[in-house]
Amino acid sequence: MNVEVTKLPSGLTVVTESMPHLESVALGAWVKSGSRNEAEDEHGIAHLLEHMAFKGTARRSARDIAEQIENVGGEVNAATSTESTSYYARVLRDDVPLAVDILADILIESAFDEEEMEREKSVILQEIGAANDTPDDIVFDKFSEVAFQGQTIGRSILGTPESVMSFAPNQIRRYLARNYLAERMYIVAAGAVKHDEFVREVERRFAGLPTTSPLAQLIEPARYNGGEIRESRDLMDTQLLFGFEGKAYHARDFYCSQILANVLGGGMSSRLFQEVREHRGLCYSVYAFHWGFSDTGIFGIHAATGAENLPELIPVIVDELRKSSEEIRQEEIDRARAQIRAQLLMGQESPAARAGQIARQMMLYGRPISNTELMERLSGITTGRLTDLAGRLFFGTTPTLSAIGPVDELASMEEISHLLNGGSNPGHKTAAE
Repeated sequence: MNVEVTKLPSGLTVVTESMPHLESVALGAWVKSGSRNEAEDEHGIAHLLEHMAFKGTARRSARDIAEQIENVGGEVNAATSTESTSYYARVLRDDVPLAVDILADILIESAFDEEEMEREKSVILQEIGAANDTPDDIVFDKFSEVAFQGQTIGRSILGTPESVMSFAPNQIRRYLARNYLAERMYIVAAGAVKHDEFVREVERRFAGLPTTSPLAQLIEPARYNGGEIRESRDLMDTQLLFGFEGKAYHARDFYCSQILANVLGGGMSSRLFQEVREHRGLCYSVYAFHWGFSDTGIFGIHAATGAENLPELIPVIVDELRKSSEEIRQEEIDRARAQIRAQLLMGQESPAARAGQIARQMMLYGRPISNTELMERLSGITTGRLTDLAGRLFFGTTPTLSAIGPVDELASMEEISHLLNGGSNPGHKTAAE
C-alpha cells in the first residue's frame, strides 16, 4: 500500500496513494461534516452549501469554475452525506495544481451571492420533487425518518421546500464557519501523484482555511426508535424497506453485520434472493444491507413486489431471519468474505474509488487501513458469532418498516411483531409445504 500521510501544522491532513501506472489523479477534500451537523433550523443547509460552492468565489465566477476545469479535460463534483461532505476532481497529472487551487477556492472563498442562491434553491426544489416522484429512493428517506424520529440523523439530506427556501447567505456562512475547519478536513489524492509535491501545493492553497471556531459543534447522540410509515400510492408495485438498528463503525459486531448482510441478501446466491425471488417468485428485487454511522447503524432489507405478494412476503423474510439465527454455514461466510475482498481489490483499480475509500478510513479510524488488515478482521468471524448476532439484531428489538405503493395487503406492525416473537402466519406456507 503506497499510502503516505502528512498532518500540517494547521491540523489539515493530506493523504496520497501513488499509482504510477496511471496518467490521471483523483483528488478531493473530504469534510467530517454532513446533514447530521445541522441545527434544528438548518435542515438541508449542508446540501445547499455543497451546491453553492460551485456558484462563484472572490476570484472565479460559476462559469469560470466549470470552464477552467473542463478546459484541461477534467471534471469536478461534490456530494453530501449524513456525516461527511466531499468535493472532488479528476485531472491529468500536470493539472493537479489547478484542481487543488479550484478546490481551495470554492471551500475558502465562496461568494454565496444572493441571486445565485435563489437560483440554486430552485434547482434543489426540483431535486426534492424528483426524489418524491421516485418511490425506490424516497422509501429510504422515510425509513430513516422513522428509525430515528425527530433527530438530525434521520432527516432527509435534501431538506424540505420550506427549509431550503428560508435560508440566507449568512446562515450558510455560520454553518461553514462552524464545520469547515482544517482539523475536520482531509485532502486526499490517488493516482499519478507525488506526495511531497502534493503536500506543498495543498499547504500553499489551503493556508486560509480556519483552524478553530467560536461556535459549538452540533452532534446529537443517535437514539434508534423504530416504527412504521406507510404511504399509499397508485403504483404498479410496492417499495418495501424492513430493518433494525445496526452497529456503529467502531462496534465489535460491525464487520459481522457486513458479513451477515451479504449472507442474507448480498447477491444472487444469497438466502433472500434464492428463497424469496427464485424459489417463490414473491418479488423482482430483494437485497439486504448494513449501514454504519459513528454511533449507530441500520440493518435493512429492501424488496420491490406486487400488492398480491405482500401477505406472504414478510413472513418469508422473517423465516429467513430466524433461520440465520439458528444456522449459518461456513461456505456462506467464505463466499461473503470473497465478495468483500473482490470489492476491495476492484475498487483499487479506480483512483476515484480509492481516494474515497482512504478518505472514509481517515475520517473513521484516523489512519488508512490495508486490505490485509481488513481481511484479517473478517477472518475471525465464525458461524457462532453470526448466528448470535442475528438473534440479537432481529428478535426482541423494535423493527422499522417503510412502504410506498399499494400497501393495503401489507401485514400490520402487530402481526409483524408477532412473527418476530415466534408466532405463525395462517396464510403463510413454509418451504416444506
